[in-house]
Amino acid sequence: MEQEKIITLSALELGRAIKNKETTSVEVTKAFLDEIKSKDGKYNSYITVREEDALKDAAKADEDIASGKLKGALAGVPIAIKDNMCTEGILTTCASRMLSNFIPPYDATVIRKIKEEGMVILGKTNMDEFAMGSTTETSYFGPTVNPWGDNRVPGGSSGGSAACVAAKLAPIALGSDTGGSIRQPASFCGITGLKPTYGKVSRYGLVAFGSSLDQIGPMGNNALDVAAVLNLISGEDEKDQSSASSSKIDLEAVKNYDLKGKTIGLPDQYFSEGMDEEVRTAVMNAVKLYEQAGAKVETFPMPIMDYAIPTYYIICCAEACSNLSRYDGIKYGYAPEDTDDLMELYIRSRSEGFGMEVKRRIMLGNFVLSSGYYDAYYNKALQAKALIKKAFDEAFAKYDVVIGPVAPTPALKAGESLSDPLKMYLGDICTVLINIVGVPAISVPCGFTSENLPVGMQIIGKHFDEQTILGFTYAYERLSKEGK
Repeated sequence: MEQEKIITLSALELGRAIKNKETTSVEVTKAFLDEIKSKDGKYNSYITVREEDALKDAAKADEDIASGKLKGALAGVPIAIKDNMCTEGILTTCASRMLSNFIPPYDATVIRKIKEEGMVILGKTNMDEFAMGSTTETSYFGPTVNPWGDNRVPGGSSGGSAACVAAKLAPIALGSDTGGSIRQPASFCGITGLKPTYGKVSRYGLVAFGSSLDQIGPMGNNALDVAAVLNLISGEDEKDQSSASSSKIDLEAVKNYDLKGKTIGLPDQYFSEGMDEEVRTAVMNAVKLYEQAGAKVETFPMPIMDYAIPTYYIICCAEACSNLSRYDGIKYGYAPEDTDDLMELYIRSRSEGFGMEVKRRIMLGNFVLSSGYYDAYYNKALQAKALIKKAFDEAFAKYDVVIGPVAPTPALKAGESLSDPLKMYLGDICTVLINIVGVPAISVPCGFTSENLPVGMQIIGKHFDEQTILGFTYAYERLSKEGK
């Protein structure tokens, strides 16, 4: 099969072609490696590329498929991995100087699962340092460029994973989402990205940012690819006590999802002032397609959304400063040379090993957890979290899904928000609520601006109801094609 055709196929289409002997895993893997070699110098979506090892893994996958050992729908299909998931024998940097030479001795649970399925890891993708950022500009290895515009950011922190899928440098990728880090880059890069229910996917081996918020999820070109990968990586894990068993996605039910009588809630605050008019129009046009197909649409107030950003950043920074305290220059990570005493080792390893955004969040976290401010900030944030959960419980008592934009704007210009951290934080207004309450949400491409920049629609579901939001996603994909 020709390389030009291979890179246009979806992950499931590639799996079928490999199984039907129309191509091989080696041929598919080589096609994507060639694309990476020729194009990623422009995008910088990968930190590490496994050229030789990926081809060896692909050859082994071909053998196992031929022998009948591998029978899954994604056997032999290449995948890209965000560089904050531990991969045995493969550099895992979190895009930080602190871990620039760290090679884990074990695999994260999600990595073990995709290997068992026979998927081939192409490499590790670029990201904001320790997943802290919304633009993939805080990476120690340089920023990633959005394939939709040389001067546009791909979003973050999973910007490398989003950009490589959008640029056809991988058919599917894994990202992680702490406050929108799968959905926002998916929106900016015009792909589909799913943040699962908290606990649906094991976090074992994911380098922690905010432990009560983090979740690994798939990023691809359509609902079925994303659903198929979710089925592989989800499930209870004895190594992660926050993980839970849950039912697998029924792909046939996703394809045949009936919108008639389904109810959609649109929070007023998602469409208020500050929302880019072209983003608003694209999302509302998508909602109209649902309405025409028989779904019922209502707007409703969600005033608690005004507290989303302060609640999220207090909680995530508090958890981040705690999680990052392990990096002391002794056990692993960056260690400066010629230090005279232990205190100098601590100070220099952390001041030289961490970038500015990471340091900012460590400082914020220590502040809100300090004895004089714990009750005033952290405890208040936990109280607000309970109220936000209550607001979503009330919404889902009335609606099958809640819909809004993923981000208030299309992809930002490079450097635009990095110079103004508050502006970057406010850009998370539409996504952070979902992580605070742990429900699933997906970013679905739903149109373009006048500058040809993608817009993402966010579909939010009840706990462990990924089946419904994937059904809505596939239905939109079908309806939008029919309308063209």
